[in-house]
Amino acid sequence: MTDRRLWSYKDIAAHIKVQPDTVRSYRKHGLLPPPDHVEGGKPYWYADTVRTWVASRPGNRGRG
Repeated sequence: MTDRRLWSYKDIAAHIKVQPDTVRSYRKHGLLPPPDHVEGGKPYWYADTVRTWVASRPGNRGRG
């Protein structure tokens, strides 16, 4: 099933157990996929996009 919920930096950070500033840094350095949606200048990603990105991250140890 496709998960179409939009996640912010805070949601992504909670999912991968880091601080939101760390996720912002990932984006700044090109490590985060492009946002699926931008609203009022704020980027959002679909939950499925984030899960796919997490699974393909170097050093992924199957955290969940």
